[in-house]
Amino acid sequence: MRSSEVAARAGVHPQTLRYYERRGLVSEPPRTATGYRVYPAAAVSRVRFVKRAQELGFTLDEVRDLLHLADGGPDDCDSARALARSRLRALEARIADLHRMRESLVELVETCERPRRDRRCPLLDALQTGRKEA
Repeated sequence: MRSSEVAARAGVHPQTLRYYERRGLVSEPPRTATGYRVYPAAAVSRVRFVKRAQELGFTLDEVRDLLHLADGGPDDCDSARALARSRLRALEARIADLHRMRESLVELVETCERPRRDRRCPLLDALQTGRKEA
C-alpha cells in the first residue's frame, strides 16, 4: 500500500504517517524504483494502535513503549514487568488527578448560580496560579 492509502485506512493525514516514521513508531517501508513508499497491510493496524493510545492520553514516548510490549517486549521478563509497573503507576496517578479534577468541576457546577465571589473551583484556581493542587 502507498502512504495515502495507509493514511486513509487508518484515519490519519499522510504527514502524520511520515511523522510516526520519523519517531520510530512505524517502520520505514521499502520504496519502489520510482521512490514510492510501499507499506505492508499491518501498517494500518500499527497506525490505528498509535492513534488509539494517543486518544487514551498516552504520549508518543509511552506509545513507543506500549508498541514494544505489544511486539513481545524485552527479552527478559523482569524488564517487561518493570516497564508495565511503571506505566501502571503513571496511569494510577493520572486517574487520581482526573478524579480530583472531576470533583473540582462538580463543585464549580454546583456553585455556578452563586455570585462570582462565592464560587469555588480548586481546578480553575490551580490553573490560574500555576499550582498543582487540582
